[in-house]
Amino acid sequence: MPATSSPLTAATATTPATGGIPAASQVRWILASLSLSMLLSSLGTSIANVGLPTLTQVFNASFQQVQWVVVAYLLAITTLIVSVGRLGDMIGRKRLLLAGITLFTIASAVCGAAPSLLLLIAARATQGLGAAVMMALTMAFVGETVSKEKTGSAMGLLGTMSAVGTALGPSLGGMLIAGLNWRAIFLVNVPLGIISFILARRYLPQDQPASDKTSSRFDRTGTLLLALTLAAYALAMTLGRGHFGVLNLALLLAAILGAALFMLVESKVASPLIRPAMLRDITLSTSLAMNTLVATVMMATLVVGPFYLSRSLALSDAMVGLMMSIGPVISACSGVIAGRMVDRMGAQATVITGLIAMTAGAFALALLPAMLNITGYIIAIAILTPGYQLFQAANNTAVMQDITPNQRGLISGMLNLSRNLGLITGATLMGAVFAWATASNDIRTAAPVAIADGMRITFIVAGVMLVVALGIAGVGRCWVRRDVKSED
Repeated sequence: MPATSSPLTAATATTPATGGIPAASQVRWILASLSLSMLLSSLGTSIANVGLPTLTQVFNASFQQVQWVVVAYLLAITTLIVSVGRLGDMIGRKRLLLAGITLFTIASAVCGAAPSLLLLIAARATQGLGAAVMMALTMAFVGETVSKEKTGSAMGLLGTMSAVGTALGPSLGGMLIAGLNWRAIFLVNVPLGIISFILARRYLPQDQPASDKTSSRFDRTGTLLLALTLAAYALAMTLGRGHFGVLNLALLLAAILGAALFMLVESKVASPLIRPAMLRDITLSTSLAMNTLVATVMMATLVVGPFYLSRSLALSDAMVGLMMSIGPVISACSGVIAGRMVDRMGAQATVITGLIAMTAGAFALALLPAMLNITGYIIAIAILTPGYQLFQAANNTAVMQDITPNQRGLISGMLNLSRNLGLITGATLMGAVFAWATASNDIRTAAPVAIADGMRITFIVAGVMLVVALGIAGVGRCWVRRDVKSED
């Protein structure tokens, strides 16, 4: 990203030194530490889902009740990830990351030993807080430990580890439950968390003291407002299991009002959590918008894919699981390659390349399965998923490589938040599009032809959303070029 006088870079002169980039041998261990943190937080998201049927029997609870084992974790991450990123900028990222790993590890142990569903849900929320710290600060550390010409590769590696955690969760969780019991899906995080803590404590660079006194003032009012606003939105999108009722509408209106009140408060406090001027930075605002759209589309593959494979193609449960693992496996294999392409092509060009591939993949999902059945599905996923990794690595690099050190945690948190909001929105919005497109009162009893029609229409909508993201990318690139010419 070319240097401009944006709110993200204007404070460079007042930023304390970071001590320079560590030696190459130390960087390898730093990336190993950050990768393990990213793996753990992603694994925590995906591994619990496979245990929900077992938990309904163990605790004699309904599906709606045990579903909070998953929702509590995601809700904690979504509501707190921006705030913990900002807190890391203020009190020291290494200190806070070590605390987050410790909290995640202890909460994992409590989850594994929980005698009741209520305690398990509370422990999962606490585990989510630790995961929010780990997610927000891993990307923030890249800027101060990796040279700019290698930033893309580092972001690609983190994307790979996130994909590995997502792909590994269901299979590892199933094996642990079958071989041991449900407690093992949480206890497996304990030894991994201890290793992550040791690596982070040994190899991550020491925190630098902040010279700006205003940075020590934590925006408690803004943090509370943002957390409540995000919680209202997340609950509006997840409660009701696809039925948008009066409660969902009330929560959505509360989220809209909360967002307006949050921006009003942030414009008046001396040390805001998020300065409104930051959102006028074209690189940041376009990156956040694209990140949300892309995550919304990717969630459609997870929501619609199982129904199409099982109901329209009549695959067995084992084959559905195998087909659904293709995307994460391709994503894990292509992450590092995507990062290297970012370093060679540049972040802005690679963002557009990734979005073009994703757009082609989305339209391929709308068309090819009807022509080639399962082969068409695999081809489309093989186009869409590498495009996603290209976009993620490039988009994160474009935002993170030139921001000031005292904003890295905050911006990293905002990037993760935009992705989470996209995933939450995609689960509801794209699920609703799919249900409408099948023209059935109950998707579970819809005819195979109706499911295929729903699949086609859903991914046409997804393709249009990605065309919009491409337009946003084009506007952002033209704006940056205009700023560079005006400075010249």
